[in-house]
Amino acid sequence: MNPLSIPFSILDLAPIVEGGSAAQALHNAADLARHAERWGYARYWLAEHHNMPGIASAATSLAIAHVAAATSTIRVGAGGIMLPNHAPLVIAEQFGTLDALHPGRIDLGLGRAPGTDPVTAHALRRGRSGGADSFPDSVVELMSYFQPPSPEGEPTPRVRAVPGAGAQIEIWILGSSLYGAQLAGALGLPYAFASHFAPAQLMEAIDLYRRCFRPSAALARPRVMIGVHVVAAETDDEAQRLATSLEQAFVNLRSGRPAPLPPPRAGFTAQLSAEQAAMLSEVLAFSAIGSTATVGRRLAELITRTDADEVILTSQIFEHRARVRSFELIAALRGVIA
Repeated sequence: MNPLSIPFSILDLAPIVEGGSAAQALHNAADLARHAERWGYARYWLAEHHNMPGIASAATSLAIAHVAAATSTIRVGAGGIMLPNHAPLVIAEQFGTLDALHPGRIDLGLGRAPGTDPVTAHALRRGRSGGADSFPDSVVELMSYFQPPSPEGEPTPRVRAVPGAGAQIEIWILGSSLYGAQLAGALGLPYAFASHFAPAQLMEAIDLYRRCFRPSAALARPRVMIGVHVVAAETDDEAQRLATSLEQAFVNLRSGRPAPLPPPRAGFTAQLSAEQAAMLSEVLAFSAIGSTATVGRRLAELITRTDADEVILTSQIFEHRARVRSFELIAALRGVIA
C-alpha cells in the first residue's frame, strides 16, 4: 500500500505573524480550512495555547465554531483541549453545542499539559483542584456527559450536558509521553502523538499503546495519528527559507521569549549556538521540509516507520499564501488534486 494513501489532516496553531493580528490569523484559518476541504484533507484541528503572542486559538471552541461555519464536510476539532484547564461539564456543553451546529463533524482531542507557562496555568486553574493528576478521571467524566439520554422511566443523572448528551463526538487522547499512550489504550480511544514538537518517545509510546489497547464501543482496534511539521515549496532551498520562521519561533519559545511568528531570515541557522542547533534538531526530527518530491519521500518514510493510521500536518509559515501552497503541494503529491 502507498504510505501516502492514509488520511491526512491539518493541525493549525492559527499563527499571528509579526505585524499581523489575531483577526487576520482567524480569517486565514477559515481560508486554509476551505482549501483543505476541497483538497481532501480529513480533519482540521486547532490547538489550545494561552499567553502566546503568536497563537490565536486560545478560545479553542470558538475558533472551531468559526472554522466549522466556514466549511461543510471536513471534520473540525481540537488538537487539543487541555482538559486540566477546564471543568469537564463545560467542555461537554461546548462540544455538544458544536455537534448540534455541525452534526457528525466534530472531533475532541484531549491533552493533560497546560498549554502555557506555570503562571498562566495558575491563572487558568484558580480555584480548581486536581490538575494533571486527575486527567484520567476527568476524561471518563467528560465521556459520561456524551452518553445518550436515559430512556423514559429510568433514572436521569442529576448533572447533564445540555447540549451534549447523545452528541456524536470523536474523542482522541493526545500525548507526547508514555502516559497518554497507556490511557488511550486502557480506554479504547484513538491516540495522537505530538511528534511534531516532542518526538523523543514516539516509537515507544505507540508500541505501548498498541500493546495495551482494549477494544471499546468507540474503537475496535488501535488507531494512531502522528504529527509532522511540513514546509513544502517549489524547491528545497525555498522550503528551507520558509522554515526559518518556524526555527526562529522555536528558539524564541525555548528562550522564554514567545513572540509573533517572524518572517523568514536568511542565514538564521548559521547564527545558532551549538545548544540551539541541537534543540532544533531534536524538536524537528519528525519534520518534512523541501520540494514536493523531498517532502513526499520523507512523509512516506515516517509513515512506514511508525505504521501510522493517520498523519496530521502542521505548518508555521509566515506568508499565508505560501502556507496554503504548501498544503496544496502535499495534496497534489498524494494524487488528490492535479
